[in-house]
Amino acid sequence: MEYGIFGIVILILDIIAIISVWSSAASTLSKLLWTALILILPVIGLIAWFFLGPKRGRI
Repeated sequence: MEYGIFGIVILILDIIAIISVWSSAASTLSKLLWTALILILPVIGLIAWFFLGPKRGRI
């Protein structure tokens, strides 16, 4: 169970990222592509979404 906790954390963060993708104002095609990237490359897709995905208004 070397990667057990790490895997669970990545899974939870990926789910949050996918919810964030589908809650964004991006086009449907963009949402599908981002979701595919997150599912195919979980760590890289997750990081890419949070740095390169559409930005929300910051308070």
